[in-house]
This record gives sequence, structure tokens and C-alpha cells, in this order.
Amino acid sequence: MSKKTPITVAHGDGIGPEIMEASLHIIQAAGAELDIETIEIGEKVYLRGNSAGIDPEAWESLRRTKVFYKAPITTPQGGGFKSLNVTARKRLGLYANIRPCVSYHPYVDTKHPKMNVVIVRENEEDLYAGMEYRLSPDVMECLKLISRPGCEKIVRFAFEYAKQNGRKKVTCFTKDNIMKMTDGLFHAVFDEIGTEYPEFEKEHWIVDIGAAKLADSPEAFDVIVMPNLYGDILSDVAAQIAGSVGLAGSANVGIHASMFEAIHGSAPRRAGQNLANPSGLLLGGVMMLVHIGQWEAAERVHNAWLRTIEEGIHTYDIFEGGISKQKVGTKEFAQAVAARMGLKPEKLAPVSYASAQGKRKEWTPTERKIDTQMIGVDLYIGSTGVTPQALGESIKQITHEGLVLKMIDNRGTIVYPGGMAETFLTDSYRCRFEAAGATVTHAQVSGIYQKMTAAGYDIVKTESLRTFDGKPGFTLAQGQ
Repeated sequence: MSKKTPITVAHGDGIGPEIMEASLHIIQAAGAELDIETIEIGEKVYLRGNSAGIDPEAWESLRRTKVFYKAPITTPQGGGFKSLNVTARKRLGLYANIRPCVSYHPYVDTKHPKMNVVIVRENEEDLYAGMEYRLSPDVMECLKLISRPGCEKIVRFAFEYAKQNGRKKVTCFTKDNIMKMTDGLFHAVFDEIGTEYPEFEKEHWIVDIGAAKLADSPEAFDVIVMPNLYGDILSDVAAQIAGSVGLAGSANVGIHASMFEAIHGSAPRRAGQNLANPSGLLLGGVMMLVHIGQWEAAERVHNAWLRTIEEGIHTYDIFEGGISKQKVGTKEFAQAVAARMGLKPEKLAPVSYASAQGKRKEWTPTERKIDTQMIGVDLYIGSTGVTPQALGESIKQITHEGLVLKMIDNRGTIVYPGGMAETFLTDSYRCRFEAAGATVTHAQVSGIYQKMTAAGYDIVKTESLRTFDGKPGFTLAQGQ
């Protein structure tokens, strides 16, 4: 008798309990060997006063089983409640988000009948680090953090996924024509690691035109790897143009744990009505079965689901007159899929997961020794009520042991020296001090800080200016 795999299950909020019950019914009908631990997360936990939406004992279950099958949850509006999805991904180190976006033409309406795209999204950093500050009454800041280890992990995962799943091409989307350091690093790592996978076609797109191409001609893509924000947005777009966001499953995979879910939300308006389509959560469950090595059960579930879709047995959200044959509720759909267990689709392509069983080449950190030097500092100050020219002429007089004012900008656009009257100004300025050709000490930075505050300037933030192997670790202002 095979040993059951322990998993943690959360039934969620809204339509969550209904679609989880339906999904588990199908998965167990396929003969999956699961030892289920159930936890409570989401709205009820939030409203008990837990701003994280998850209790400590639930974390203990997740760390024990290392596999989380999660229905959608509701995060209450306001009140400082943090997204449980983001929290789980980051605390458990679930760095890779995999979202297959497949069309099921002609059984599900789509303008893209040949679409079969997998989006691999970096899951831990980028703007989703959630590190935000208010610099002034008018200006908010959100830090975009991109790390070399984070890029290496997700890019290697994308290539390894492509290898295991018989894909032919891997594409990278970034905006490195503007964010030359953060997105530039992501692109550079893609190019570096890509050389280790000569069997794949590789390409890079600037994310805006890439998104347009994805929406217009998704058949041009195979596997796409992206930083967090772009991946979040474009995977929803891709799922919708494939046929419906409601059909898309999602895997969140890390070194120590994994989480599987639908990409849609809890849809409280549809709760308790036996209307919801469980397909997204079910296909997330298929990805879970593949991940834990129960690929035969995964094939049975997926092929039975395809056969059900092919036979026109559809929930209300994808029901289409002239194409669909029978409109069913959540429970009835689950029963229909379970009844077709062991069958394969006759017109849609059947799936096989045998090739996905090979061991992935895991990421190992690149050892790097880099010479780092501090050459200056940026000091952020609030509004002074004077023109940028007057502000610059005043601050130019403040120096300390070789640190001198290099420029002042407003929201990244230079306003001194050589500013333009047409530039729109807010109440937050950045003053850049550098010591030409010299290494700067923390004592020098402290000295210029003290002199600025003594002159009456309110410093709200500082950023060190450093070089790495002689290359600047900071960008110029627009117009500098």
C-alpha cells in the first residue's frame, strides 16, 4: 500500500468552500493518495483581530506538510490587513509562481484558439516587497527591490520547467530601457543563464510591447518569465484571453514548500449558490499532484476534466449557446468529471505528465567578490518654499570634507543646476552630494547631514551612493 502524502488544505471564503469540496471530490476519485490536514485562514481569522489572516498553528501545519492546497480567501477592506497570499509566498519562500494559460477552442469561447502559454512569475520581491514610505505631504514612495539571487532562482526555474514540460522557447519580459538597474539585472541574468540551455529559443521583450504582442498573438509565446508585478498583471490578462480567468490554476513553488490555488478571488456574490466553476482550483490541484509525484492521478484528473469540457458540460460562466450542451452547478460539474475518470478527450489534446518527473537542476547562489566604494549620498528634503535655483544656490554653500552638491532633482528630474521652468514640482527634493574621485566615509556623510539640518533643512530620507567594481550603483536624474 502506497504511503499517503500529507497536505494542508484551506477551504477559504466566499465560493472557496464549494469549489474546494468539488475539487477534492474529483482528485480523490482519481485515486490520489493524500493525508489531509485542514486549517482555517482568511476572513474569519482577520476579523478575530489577526491582521495576518492566519494563526500560528496553521503555520505549523504548513511547515510540517510543506504542501498547501488553498481555496480563495477574502481580505477585509481597510484596517491594515495584509494579503495572506503575499505573506505565505514570502514567509515560505515560494519564489516561483507558475500560471498555465491554455485555450480550449472551440468548447470555451476565445479569440486565440492555439494559445498555450505558461507565465513564470518571480514571487518574492520587486514592488511586492511592500516597502513604502511617505516622503512629504504630497509624495509617496514604493521601493522596487530586485536581487541577483532572486533573478537567478526564477530564471533557472523557468528554463528547468520548460525542459521538463517539453517546451521549446523561453521569453523574458522587462522594462530595462527605463529601469536599467533593477529590470536590467533581471534581463542580464536571463541572458547569462540562457547560455546554459542552448536547446531553447530565447528572446527578450520590453514589457509594454511584449504585453501587446501577448494580447494579440499569444501563440508566438511558449514560456514567459517576468518580475513580480508584470507577471501578476499579465498572467491574469493571459488567462482571460485564453478563455476565462476562472479556468486558470496556479502553483507557487519554493525550495522548502509549495502552494496551489486558483488565480481568481473568493467571489462572495456567488457564494452558496452552487454556481461557481471549480476548474481553476482543480487545475491548481493537478499541478499539486504533479509536484508531489502523483502524476498518474494528475493525468486522470486533467484528462477527465478535458473530456467533460469537450462534451459541453459547463458551468454558467463558460456556458455558450450552440457550443455548450448542459449547464450545471458546482457539485454537478464535479460529479461529471469524476464520472469520466479514466477517459481521455477525443478532440482536445490529452495530457501526459510522465516527462515532468525528472529532477530539476536547482538554483545554487553564484559566488561573487565585488569591490564596493561609497562616493556620495542622496539626501531627501521637504519643500522649502523657494525656487529650485534659489534652493540650489543656498545648498551649494554647504560642503563637508570634499562632499559637495552635485545636483537637485524633483521626482527624478533635475531642477538644479540647469533646471527648466516648465518642470512640474512637488514638495519633495533629492539633493545629491558627491566627492569627485574619492571614497566617502560614514563620518563625512554624517557631517553633511548635520550641516544640512543645522541650516534648517528637514531630511526625510538618505541613500548611499556606491560603486561596484568601479561601476555606479545608482542612476542619473532625468536631464542630468
